[in-house]
Amino acid sequence: METRERQFLAPYAQFSAETRGRKYKEEPAEWRTHYQRDRDRVIHSRAFRRLEYKTQVFLNGTGDHLRTRLTHTMEVAGIARNIARAMRLNEDLTETIALAHDLGHSPFGHTGESALNRLMRGHGGFEHNRQSLRIVEELEQKYPGFPGLNLTWEVREGLMKHSRERPASLEAQVANLADEIAYYSHDLDDGLDCGLLSEVQLRRDVAVWRGADRQVRKEHGALPDECRRYFIIRCLIDSQVHDVVETTEQCIQAAGVQSAGDVRSQRRSLVQYSPERRQRNRALRKYLYQNLYYNPQVHRPNLRAVRMLEDLFHYYAEHRREIGGGARKRGRQQGWPRAVCDYLSGMTDRYAIATHARLFGLRTKSTA
Repeated sequence: METRERQFLAPYAQFSAETRGRKYKEEPAEWRTHYQRDRDRVIHSRAFRRLEYKTQVFLNGTGDHLRTRLTHTMEVAGIARNIARAMRLNEDLTETIALAHDLGHSPFGHTGESALNRLMRGHGGFEHNRQSLRIVEELEQKYPGFPGLNLTWEVREGLMKHSRERPASLEAQVANLADEIAYYSHDLDDGLDCGLLSEVQLRRDVAVWRGADRQVRKEHGALPDECRRYFIIRCLIDSQVHDVVETTEQCIQAAGVQSAGDVRSQRRSLVQYSPERRQRNRALRKYLYQNLYYNPQVHRPNLRAVRMLEDLFHYYAEHRREIGGGARKRGRQQGWPRAVCDYLSGMTDRYAIATHARLFGLRTKSTA
C-alpha cells in the first residue's frame, strides 16, 4: 500500500512511509498503513461515539433531521477526502484528521465551549482543538501499553491548528478548510429545515445563495422545495470545493513545493479560497451569525444549557469524589479545575441535562 502511495500521490503529499511515528513504539499493522490504523482507532474511540449526542447548532434532540456533532464530522470527512483525492494528497491522513477534529468538543456547541473557557480562566482555558489532542494523547484509555490512542505525529499535528507557528501538512490544511465548507453550507440547510431562514431572504441578502439558486433553476427548472434546497446546498459545496482545489494548486505551483517538508516551511497555508470566494464567505458568515446563530430560538436554549454547565462545574469542584477514579488521579496531578473540565467536556448534551436534573432537581424540559 505504501508502494501504491508512491505511484499515485503528488510529491508534496504526506507519505505513510515517511511518518515521524508514534510516541510509543508499535509494530506496523500488516494490512493497513499507519494512517488507516489511526482512522480506525479514532472511529472506535468512545469520544467519537459520544459526538452523536452533542450539539452542532441546535440543541441536541430538538429535531430528528438536524445535524449533530457526529453527522457534521462525517460530512467534513467526506468533503476533505474529495478535495484530497482531487489534489492527489493522502486521503487516509486527511480523513483521519477530519474525523478527529471535534473529539474534544464540549456539550452544547460553541456556547458550551465559551462557557468552559470562562470557567477555566486562570487554569489554562479551554479550546476544543486542544482538547481533541488531549483526548487522543491521554484521556482515551483503551490500550494496555500506553495512554490515549497513540496516533501518528502527523495526525496529532493536524489537531494543533491553533498552536502552530508554521503550516502543517496539506492534508491537515484540507481537513481544516473542509470543516468551514461543511458547517456553513449545512447550517444553512438546518436553518431552512427548521424555518428560521427562508429562501426568499437568502436570495435577497446572500450572494452565494443567489448564484447557486440561479444555477439550479437554470439547469433543473422548477423543483419541489426539499429537492431544490438540497441541490442548492450541493451546488454551494461543489463550487467551494472547485474553488479551493483550483486556488490551492495555483498556490502550490507558485510556492514551488516538492515535498511535505517544503509545505511545512511555508509562512502561510497553501490551501485557500480565492479572494473573491473568501469575501463572499465572510458575507455568508455574517448573515448566519445575525440570522441563525444568535436567533433567540437557537441562542436561548443554549444559554440555559450553559448555566447547567456552570452549575455542574462548581458542583464537581466541591464534590471531587463524584468524578471517577481516573479524573481524581488527574486532578491530583494536573489540578482539580482541569479534571472537572475534562469530565464535563466529555459529557453529551443529554447526559449533562440528566445529570443536572438529578443533582439540582430541575426538569429536563427547562432547556426547551
